[in-house]
Parts: sequence; C-alpha cells; structure tokens
Amino acid sequence: MITRLAKGIPWLTLAQAFCLARVATAVFFMAHAVGRIVLWTIPQFAQFMEGVGFPAGLAWVWLITIVELLAGLALIFRRWVRWAAGFLFVIVFGGIVLIHARLGWFVGEHGTGGSEYSVALIVLLILIAADDAQQNTP
Repeated sequence: MITRLAKGIPWLTLAQAFCLARVATAVFFMAHAVGRIVLWTIPQFAQFMEGVGFPAGLAWVWLITIVELLAGLALIFRRWVRWAAGFLFVIVFGGIVLIHARLGWFVGEHGTGGSEYSVALIVLLILIAADDAQQNTP
C-alpha cells in the first residue's frame, strides 16, 4: 500500500505545485493583513513602527496591510506577479530586520518569533517570481 502511494508522489505536476505555492503564499499574506484588521492590532503595530523610528506609523501599517492584500490578489490572479513578490519580499525582509532576527531562528518549539518562517516566505517569493519570469519569457 505504501509503495503504491509512493509511486504517485509528488501527486502534482511542477506547474500545479508552483500554482499551489503561489496561491498559498498569497493566502498567508492576506490572512496576516485581514487578521490585523479584524483583530484591530493596527494601532499597536503603528506604535511599534514609530518606536523603531518610522514617522507616521499608522500610515506605514496601512500601507503594509494594503500591499499585502493587493499583492496577494495579484498572486492569486497571476497578475504583476514579480512586482507583487518584490513588494512582499521587502515587507518580509523588513520584518526580519525590525522584529524576527533579534528573536533568533526558530518560530516555535525551540524559540518564539524567530526568522525561520520569514525566510521560508522569502524562498517561496523567489521561486514564485522565477516561475513567473520563466512562464513569461519568449
């Protein structure tokens, strides 16, 4: 039984796997933004941003939130994929620099809030952008 299942791995074609990665990554970012709105953590995030030196923290937080939503939609609908991935890359990299790097590597189990998840998102964004470049190269 296990051998029979293993013969079918990876169950998806490469194109399907890239589509899954693109859509799932979009959902991750959009969930982050929606959670920020629904749970109304925007003021706290804005205060944090001002505390690390960003003027107009509220404007920055709304910009980040809107970019996460719009870039997520762009990834889902496969429009401006490299631009969307690039903007999301900047957000994730900023999060590593401002928050996660000082908390270590691990997100859970062996640590709290580290960089590992953010680095995984960066790898996904690079793969998504590379796939889009390959698909749209004559």
